[in-house]
Amino acid sequence: MSLVLQSSGGGQITIQEPATASNFTATMPAATGDVMVSGNMPAFSVYQSTAQTAIANSTFTKVQFQTEDYDTNSNFDSTTNYRFTPTVAGYYQFNAGVGASPAIAAGGQLISIYKNGAEFKRGQLVSVVAGIGAGSTVASQMYMNGSTDYVEIYMFQNCGSTSTIITGTFYTYFNGSMVRSA
Repeated sequence: MSLVLQSSGGGQITIQEPATASNFTATMPAATGDVMVSGNMPAFSVYQSTAQTAIANSTFTKVQFQTEDYDTNSNFDSTTNYRFTPTVAGYYQFNAGVGASPAIAAGGQLISIYKNGAEFKRGQLVSVVAGIGAGSTVASQMYMNGSTDYVEIYMFQNCGSTSTIITGTFYTYFNGSMVRSA
């Protein structure tokens, strides 16, 4: 059985009874105006739980996020590649923060979002005072093709020696979610 709602403007909404308990179909007009369509919209939130040491001076280094708060579509690899590879095409919002310590000398620190192995967006360069750590953030929206695109977070510091990334959900995190389909 199907329920069809006909609008005076010629559009319609069809609600169809699922064939099984896990099969749900809704046919709607184009997702424009105030229409919000949800469904398989991947989202994740991860953080660093094991200290990542020896972040090299004046080099971009991939940040390792080992622990998942949630990963709604199992698209984040928290064991090997530390990257998000969505299987649903669309536009995504990404946010990340990285804290690092100790700074041997004054310098700067920043983090960047990398897409497919190349720098995509760079966060603000934060000044670091010798002996005191710093935290930097980055945020951006981007299109992901749902098959081969992936994102990672990289850190850069130039404090004269190596740094250690501060662990925990407050200091070193990475999260993202789909905001609109393709």
